Amino acid sequence: MVLRLTVILAVLAMGGALAPLAQAGEPARGPLQVHPDNPRYFTDGTGRAIYLTGSHTWMDFKDLGPGPPPPKFDYADYLDRMRRYNHNFIRLWTWELSRYSYAGTKDNPHYAQPFPWQRTGPSKALDGGLRFDLTKFDQAYFDRLRERIVQARDRGIYVSVMLFEGHGMQFSEPPWCWDSHPFHAKNNINGIDGNPNGDARGTEVHTLAVPEVTRIQESYVRKVIDTVNDLDNVLYEISNETGDYSTEWQYHMIRFVKQVEKDKPKQHPVGMTFQYKGGRNKTLLDSPADWISPNSSGGYRDNPPAADGRKVIISDTDHLWGHGGNRDWVWKSFLRGLNPIYMDDYLNWFTKESPVKDEIRKAMGHTLLYARRMDLAKMTPQNELASTAYCLAAPGSEYLVYQPAGGPLTVTLPEQSKRGSVEWFDVAKGEVAGQETVTAGDKREFEPPAKGAMVLYMKALDRATD
Repeated sequence: MVLRLTVILAVLAMGGALAPLAQAGEPARGPLQVHPDNPRYFTDGTGRAIYLTGSHTWMDFKDLGPGPPPPKFDYADYLDRMRRYNHNFIRLWTWELSRYSYAGTKDNPHYAQPFPWQRTGPSKALDGGLRFDLTKFDQAYFDRLRERIVQARDRGIYVSVMLFEGHGMQFSEPPWCWDSHPFHAKNNINGIDGNPNGDARGTEVHTLAVPEVTRIQESYVRKVIDTVNDLDNVLYEISNETGDYSTEWQYHMIRFVKQVEKDKPKQHPVGMTFQYKGGRNKTLLDSPADWISPNSSGGYRDNPPAADGRKVIISDTDHLWGHGGNRDWVWKSFLRGLNPIYMDDYLNWFTKESPVKDEIRKAMGHTLLYARRMDLAKMTPQNELASTAYCLAAPGSEYLVYQPAGGPLTVTLPEQSKRGSVEWFDVAKGEVAGQETVTAGDKREFEPPAKGAMVLYMKALDRATD
């Protein structure tokens, strides 16, 4: 049966519609674990499915920028911004190099601090600071780590702790790639040389080639775990964009985190993100990680494949574009059972502030509002049920359908369905466009109340009554 709806063209208040964006964070009620019934998402032990989405930026843990020293980052303001956009997830970035010279900064290198180890000297490292003692942790580093996770927790934000970082070592311009790494033989007092082949990169530190280096890394990871294990809003990421040479090392580190946490009060999810360059998404899917971030292969930019539950997928623009994305990508990813996050050039280092950036931030917040309204644990991608092929549904109970192109859409419903409430959400305006109760069953064609991209939300379909 074809049913063409007429809906009220009005923005509705929260009595079944959307909460204001400022009403954001929900506190973590326990450490995340893969949801046993819907492994596309995490749960906190309450049975609810937890959808993760949010912005992240490079200097949200270490201070990073021109120096020395680099400018201090206003972390509290950044978190407040995330809350205003209704985001609930960030990556807490680390940097392994103390000095960087990416393209455009060769004559004005950038610096990063603090580091996990004390800089005791007596002699100086190549970056001009004192050499590291790799047997002595700098407690201030770990105090900052814990404090920032607690600050995020108090705003209802989950934090992925990035343990290692490999992009800089591969792509920072010489000499400030390997020359500013703590494991360079001239930068520590412990005789550690993480670059036995003597090239300019030292990528061996992200392999298992140097046992002394692996032991130092394991000691650091154990210290991180000891520092934050009691916090519920924690996830771990092994390394950002470390190349395909790192596979066995990353697998080892995933297992190591799980082994250390096994005897701890709490266990947290461990993630593996795309290996750049040369990586494959299959390597992520085959890993022992709980969650992964793929690259664009397979359509994750424009037509994301439906998540099948093999891993929780946190789809990150950092690995899809570097700088890119739009609100259409956010909604498509959400409707395919993914958890979209945005690499946000927060301070406009590389890209100017633009309407597109803000549309992405708002779209993530809007998807989170719907995720919290729905019984997400029972909802799975059901492409075949909607003419647009973007449908997240618990058939017979709840449906969320995305129409990216505008115009009518068709939804297939159980034959016994007789009544349900329908809500339209105008994606461009970020507001509810109308609501109506529908009757009759089977296939239905719906006419949106306005032009442009729309979301249809249908709930509580009842069976026929005589």
